[in-house]
Amino acid sequence: MKTRIIHAFAGTMILTSILLSIYVSQNWLWLTGFVGINLLQSSMTNWCLLDKILTKTGVSNEGESCGV
Repeated sequence: MKTRIIHAFAGTMILTSILLSIYVSQNWLWLTGFVGINLLQSSMTNWCLLDKILTKTGVSNEGESCGV
């Protein structure tokens, strides 16, 4: 469940920042870059702040269908 939440959150942040950059200001693309860098860092270090937050709130990976 945590993995799905993390992926959904990252995707939502990217899509939101792209829409905001189109309709509000191009400076919102910095948020897209930040999310991308965070995803890259997470893939190399296997550390994710949102994972830690979800763990502390009681969300677990039980019932994952993709085997993660």
